Amino acid sequence: MVLNYIWIGFFVIAFVIGLCKVIFTGDLGIFTEMMNATFAAAKTGFEISIGLTGVLSLWLGFMKIGERGGVINFLSRVSSPVFSRLFPDLPKGHPATGSIFMNIAANMLNLDNAATPLGLKAMKEMQELNQDKESASNPMIMFIVLNASGLTLIPVTIMVYRAQMGAANPADVFVPLMIATFAATLVGVIYVCIKQRINLLDKVLLGFFGGIIAFILLVVWWVRSLPQEEVSVYSSLVANCFLFCIIIAFIIAGVRKKINVYDAFIDGAKEGFKTAIMIIPYLIAMLVGIALFRASGALSFITEGLAYAVGSIGLPTEWVDAFPTAIMKPLSGSGARGMMLDTMQTFGADSFAGRLASVFQGSTDTTFYLIAVYYGAVNIKNTRYTIAGSLLADLAGVLAAIFVCYLFFGS
Repeated sequence: MVLNYIWIGFFVIAFVIGLCKVIFTGDLGIFTEMMNATFAAAKTGFEISIGLTGVLSLWLGFMKIGERGGVINFLSRVSSPVFSRLFPDLPKGHPATGSIFMNIAANMLNLDNAATPLGLKAMKEMQELNQDKESASNPMIMFIVLNASGLTLIPVTIMVYRAQMGAANPADVFVPLMIATFAATLVGVIYVCIKQRINLLDKVLLGFFGGIIAFILLVVWWVRSLPQEEVSVYSSLVANCFLFCIIIAFIIAGVRKKINVYDAFIDGAKEGFKTAIMIIPYLIAMLVGIALFRASGALSFITEGLAYAVGSIGLPTEWVDAFPTAIMKPLSGSGARGMMLDTMQTFGADSFAGRLASVFQGSTDTTFYLIAVYYGAVNIKNTRYTIAGSLLADLAGVLAAIFVCYLFFGS
């Protein structure tokens, strides 16, 4: 429903602005420009979707090997000591615990098709323990905030889109994105822990959070010690080496499990192909709406106004061109994806704005969509402080994304 209003709003605002330009400035060509923009956007959306089939099939093929090779189960076992402390209200050994671990692990590996069913299963199992069937329980809130923070180890789709949009090195945003999503998760979880009076000084949690903070600080120190022109080179090298090692690890895991690695890859590749074809109408719809919004001058009006306000207080303004992606992300994943692609197409995939939009897209998840789907599945009406915690995580992810992109890519 939110996406419906956003999409209609693009057309209504564009029409009103176009009409005002005709009446007050005599710009008779504005509607021609807007129509040309819609045709060009539709063509671009189709070309991007078709171009995605190869890369998306490749990555989802490897992901399917990892999934069948037991990587998700392995991550669940490794994370068990941490998650048992983050969900103290769940009885030990309850089925919901396993579903939660599997959902988070699937999200970390960017396995959306596996994560959503597991998440719905976890919500239904948590609802069985919930005393007030219309109010979100503590474990539910922690679960939603963890999902909304968008913790991802392998941002497959972001790299695929960057490759399709002509990025010289699609993986160069990998390390900045990982830092931003860690920051979002860290802030969201700490907020919920404070609200639920979970002991943050517990040795396991302290080690987990301290490890994340130490890692982020170490990366920041390392980046600041390098000349600016070498930062992107080393970041890309680390990212590509890490991703290649993950692919090899998935294959080794599959061989150890004695699965048919080739068949697993083919099954995953088929899913990738279907996914790429399936998103064509959604991508075209969103890109057309955004193109119309941009051609009318509405988007420029917003970004230039924001840039002026930010610049007037002496702050850098280069991040403003990518900011529409950050605004859209809590509302709509496809809307944010359209904004990201529009930014890369307008400014270039390797521009500061193009890279920052990519990091914005991957640093958090679609808060309101998640809340609607997961709470709607179990008829929860009182979300308590779920939205506050999720939006706080979103804000942390956005601020971290801006900071790390200036750190890694300058401007």
